[in-house]
Amino acid sequence: MKVKKIKNKKEKVSNSTFEAELFKAADKLRANMEPSDYKHVVLGLIFLKYISDKFDAKYQQLLKDSPKTVEDRDEYIAENVFWVPKNSRWEYLQNNAKKPTIGTLIDDALRAIEKDNESLKGVLPKDYARPALNKIMLGELIDLISTITIGSEKNKSKDILGHVYEYFLGRFAGAEGKGGGEFYTPSSVVKLLVEILQPYKGRVYDPCCGSGGMFVQSEKFVTEHGGRIGDIAIYGQESNNVTWRLAKMNLAVRGIDSDIKWNNEGSFHKDEFKDEKFDFILANPPFNVSDWGGERLKEDVRWKYGIPPAGNANYAWLQHIVHHLKPNGRAGIVLSNGSMSSNSSNEDVIRKSLLEADLVDVMVALPGQLFFSTQIPACLWFLSKNKKTRKGQVLFIDARKLGSMISRTQTEINTKDIEKIAKTVSAWRDEKDTYENIAGYCCSVSLAEVATHGHVLTSGRYVGVKEVEDDDESFVDKMQKLTKKLGEQTAKGTELDAAIKQKLKSFGYDF
Repeated sequence: MKVKKIKNKKEKVSNSTFEAELFKAADKLRANMEPSDYKHVVLGLIFLKYISDKFDAKYQQLLKDSPKTVEDRDEYIAENVFWVPKNSRWEYLQNNAKKPTIGTLIDDALRAIEKDNESLKGVLPKDYARPALNKIMLGELIDLISTITIGSEKNKSKDILGHVYEYFLGRFAGAEGKGGGEFYTPSSVVKLLVEILQPYKGRVYDPCCGSGGMFVQSEKFVTEHGGRIGDIAIYGQESNNVTWRLAKMNLAVRGIDSDIKWNNEGSFHKDEFKDEKFDFILANPPFNVSDWGGERLKEDVRWKYGIPPAGNANYAWLQHIVHHLKPNGRAGIVLSNGSMSSNSSNEDVIRKSLLEADLVDVMVALPGQLFFSTQIPACLWFLSKNKKTRKGQVLFIDARKLGSMISRTQTEINTKDIEKIAKTVSAWRDEKDTYENIAGYCCSVSLAEVATHGHVLTSGRYVGVKEVEDDDESFVDKMQKLTKKLGEQTAKGTELDAAIKQKLKSFGYDF
């Protein structure tokens, strides 16, 4: 695809798939850069375009209504608009996009914005002047991003730029593979979590928030269901500084106020919200982390239901989340399938305790190949601190056959399937006559029955589907291990054949 040269600064890309086209064009410009590097180049510029557009909209309004105040910083801050100094505004940068010094101009622009906006301090990428970054490419990238315009519709800039930002995050996660997916939970998984959890109003928390996708979807849910964006308050923590910066920019592009903390020790060892409780918690913790430092936290107050194993953080995450729920709080967590059935290192004891406390509300087995970062099969845990209905029961949903392939290696849960699962949960929770067990798909099960199965929570066991061995090992890893074992056994067989022949030769037999 040839990169389109922008002849008119006000020219727009109106194609319905313009995010995809913009990504393709931008991707062609990146030459030999790694996605992990190029990601920050593109996302930083998209962010700069967003805040500049918002600033310009307010600027034009003031120019019309109160010309003397157009350069009054307080006029912008009062309406939650970032102050953008003159030489940081998009028009200035675009006018200088073809200069060899454009990298330095962008770095200076971002430093000035951070200086004048305390909430952005230490957040923005400032490495555009580095020699390895092709300045011609950078200028063309600025022209491409200039096609995203605020137009005449109110808040259109936020909507379009937000979609572009989210789309680029997902595409970069896919391009980076295993490492890239660590900061991004696929949007279909987040949408399913949010539709089931229904965070209409209250405090929303994510202890390992990545790039902030959970919060974006929570805000969308509120507005799409007739609520106000200010009805929920956002709190999060992230241990990776680069990812924390992505989250801050992602939320700012969406115009979402939030309190996102960073420290490199993480939520287990330096809980930034130690004494806080929340109405809703959404989380996609890294699966099966073995080096989380659990041996240093054996006496922690959060382990009310049992000490989690030092070799796997899954049940530490579950208990950290339960600890932070309000008395009527609810949570949705993405975990590996192994968490549903593990009987090692005290995990079965903790799972039994969680069930006996009637904290487990809904379990959903997910389709495979959903995540960029791992092929390990995953599930959703939904916890409730105080079930309003269906006390003493757990709803099991087997969604492994739902979803559709969107690429050779990637599955997505489509909107129709998300609605189906969410409606099933809603009907079950409301104890309506519309809910019924469906063989192979869903089943409401008493805690007493779950106990007869050793407190194992794999959905197929209860909905009537023959269980497939869905452990925490990906298909690729299994095949590599089996292939290696086959090779070892074949070599051993050849060695034994030679030894037998040698032995037979000693008895006078010839081959």
